[in-house]
Order: sequence, then C-alpha cells, then structure tokens
Amino acid sequence: MTDTTIAPEVTMSDRAAKRVARIISKEPEGTVLRIAVAGGGCSGFQYEYNLVQEKPTGDDLVLSRNGATILIDSMSVEFMGGAEIDYVDDLIGQSFQIKNPNAVASCGCGTSFAVSASACARKTTPCWRYPRTQLMTRPDLAV
Repeated sequence: MTDTTIAPEVTMSDRAAKRVARIISKEPEGTVLRIAVAGGGCSGFQYEYNLVQEKPTGDDLVLSRNGATILIDSMSVEFMGGAEIDYVDDLIGQSFQIKNPNAVASCGCGTSFAVSASACARKTTPCWRYPRTQLMTRPDLAV
C-alpha cells in the first residue's frame, strides 16, 4: 500500500502539507506524522496524531507532499477512505481536520466520529472489535 504521492484513498490538502512539513522540520531527521483511528472519543472513534521516527510498514499508506509525510495503517484507512486531511487556521483556533465521508456523526471538536452499522459490516475488521463502540454498532448487544 506504500505510495510516494497522494494516495487516491485519502488526500492531504496543501494547507495540511505545509503545516506538517513545518512541524516535522523542527524534529529529528526521519520524523513523520502517523494518523490512526482508534476506538474512543465521544462519538465512538477518534483520530490519533503522533510524530514518530519509523519507516512505513508494508501495510501503511504513505502520503507525501511538499516535504510532508503522513503514515496511515491499513485498518485506519478502511475508516478514512475518501477522506481529506486538512489544516484550518481560523478565529476559533488552529487544528488538523479530517473531512471523512464515512463519518455519519462527529463531536463538536471534530476529533471523534461515528460510522453507520452498515459501513462497519463492510470492514475487514468489524467495528465492534474497537473498544467503546459496541452499543453504537451492534444493536444486538444493547441492554
């Protein structure tokens, strides 16, 4: 899944590329931004952003643009397919935002999101394997 350009599954805006490049330019050589989807947050899933010094693995999606490199593991790509990673600087503040077409709901801060039960059924790793999402995606488990 390694790609040296913008991957069709997930894209990075010019603003995000500039900000990532600026951030990693102040870090040790070989630092990249790793974005992952994890269970948690107020909507069921949340994005995690980590600066890491690691090489991409065979199942990582690699987004590279204008000196910025982002790694996304294959399981997270399943939840982010078609998404755009953007960077917003407005009156409210500065933040990375992921415009994710798979999200059916999100919290006010924009770092957590929910996906529909039908979307979970299409994933190779079912959503209920993630903590804190069982009641949202598995109605048969509701109490």
